[in-house]
Amino acid sequence: MDAHTALDLARWQFAITTVYHFLFVPVTIGLSFVVAVFHTLWITKRDPQWMRLSKFFGKLFTINFALGLVTGIVQEFQFGMNWSDYSRFVGDIFGAPLAIEALLAFFLESVFLGLWIFGWGRIPEKLHAATIWLVHIGTVLSAYFILAANSFMQNPVGYKNNPETGRAELTDFFAVLTNKVQLVTFPHVLFSAYLCGGAFVLGVAAWLVWRNKKHEDRSMYRKAAKFGAWMTLVAGLGVVVTGDIQGKIMTEVQPMKMASAEALYESQSGAPFSILTIGSLDGQHEKIAITVPKLLSFLGTGSFNGHIQGINDLEKAYQAKYASDPLTRADSYTPTIPLTYWSFRLMMGFGFLAMLIAALALWSLRKSNGDNALTSRWWKWLGLAVLLFPILGNSFGWIFTEAGRQPWIVFGLLTTSNGVSPSVGPWTVLLSLVGFTLLYGVLAVIEVGLTLRYAKAGAPPFDDPFKDSDDEDSDDADKQLAFAY
Repeated sequence: MDAHTALDLARWQFAITTVYHFLFVPVTIGLSFVVAVFHTLWITKRDPQWMRLSKFFGKLFTINFALGLVTGIVQEFQFGMNWSDYSRFVGDIFGAPLAIEALLAFFLESVFLGLWIFGWGRIPEKLHAATIWLVHIGTVLSAYFILAANSFMQNPVGYKNNPETGRAELTDFFAVLTNKVQLVTFPHVLFSAYLCGGAFVLGVAAWLVWRNKKHEDRSMYRKAAKFGAWMTLVAGLGVVVTGDIQGKIMTEVQPMKMASAEALYESQSGAPFSILTIGSLDGQHEKIAITVPKLLSFLGTGSFNGHIQGINDLEKAYQAKYASDPLTRADSYTPTIPLTYWSFRLMMGFGFLAMLIAALALWSLRKSNGDNALTSRWWKWLGLAVLLFPILGNSFGWIFTEAGRQPWIVFGLLTTSNGVSPSVGPWTVLLSLVGFTLLYGVLAVIEVGLTLRYAKAGAPPFDDPFKDSDDEDSDDADKQLAFAY
C-alpha cells in the first residue's frame, strides 16, 4: 500500500466517524429545545402531562447527548492523527472557534445538563427550568462555533497566507464568525436540527399512541405528537427558506459545487433542475430525465434566466488558476458527480417526506383528542419513518457539503491530498479505521437498544418533586437540604 492508499483510507475514516457523529448532533439540538419547551409548559400550566413528557424526552435526549459527546471527541483527535498538514495549515484559524466551543459551549451544556438531571425537587423550579434552556443555548453556541470553522473551509476569509511558514494566519476573527457562508449555514443547520427534534417527538409519540391502550396516556402522547408535527412543519419551512438562500451563496463562492449538484457540464442560462435522471453515472449521457425548466438557475441566482457555470468551463478555469501551485494542484477539480448528484436529492427528498408525514399526522389529529387519531396500523411504520427521514436527510446534506468541495480541504488554498499526515502509513490508518468502525458498531447497538428500551417504557408516572417542599413532617431530610449544599 502506498501514500495514495493512506489518503483514501484517511478520507474513509473521517467520513465514517463524522457521519456517525452527526447522526446525534441534530437530534440533541432539537430535543434539547423540545425538553425545554415541555418543562416550561409544566411550570406555566401545571399540567402533569407536560412534566411527564419533559422527563420522558429528557431521558431520550440524554442518551443521544452521551453518544454524541463520545463520538465527537474522535473528530478533533483525527485532525492531528491523519491530517497533520491540514492542522498545521489552518491551526491558527481553527484554534479560536474550536477553543471557544470547548471552553464555553461544551461546558455550558454539560454543567447545566447535570443540574437539570439531578435538580428535580432540589433547586427552585424556575431556576431548574432555566438550566435546560441553558443546555439548549449551549448546543446552539457549540453548533455556531463549529460551523464557523467549517465555513472557513468552504469560503476562506479573515486570514493572510504566510509563505515563509506555509500557514494561513488569522487576521480578523470577526470576519471568520460572520463569513457569508456561516451566516446562512448556521440557521439552515439549526432549522434542520429542529426538524429532527420535532420528527423524533412525532415518531415516538405516534408509535406510543398506536401501542398504548390507556386513554389518558393516549391523550398525552397525542398532545406530544401534535407538538412534534407542528415543529416538523415549521422547521421544515425554515430549512426550505434558508436552503434557498444557501444555494445562492454556494453558487457565488463555490460554483463547481452547484454545477455538480445537477451534473451540469455545459454553462447555460435558464438551466433546468432534474428531479430524476437515468443514464451514465457521471451524468454526461442521459436516457431519461424528469426536469423542472429553469429551476436550477432560480436556485442558484434568484432568476429563472440566471447564468449557471458548467463543470467543463469551471474545470478549465481552475486548472489555469490553481495548477501551478503545489498546494493547490490537482488532477481534476471536479467532485465525484454521482455522489453529489444523489446526495443533494436524497437530502431534499427525505426532508420533504418528513414534512408530508407531519402534515398527515396533523390531519389525523384535527379533531382534538379524537379516539381514532394515529391508531391506524400504518402509524406504527410512519412513526419510525418520520423519525429516521430527517436524520438521513441531514446526513446526506453534510455528505453533499463536504463531497461537493472536493478536491479541496480548504477551498482555493489547500487540496485534500496535501492535508494528509505524511508520516502516517496506510496500515496504521487501516487498523484505526477498522477499530473505530467496530467500536462505533458496538455503540450503535447500545444506543439503539437504550433508546428502544426507554421509548417503549413510555413517560414515567407523575410525581411532583415539590409537593413536600413545605411539609415539616416530611422524612426526606436530604431532599429538603439538598439546595443548601
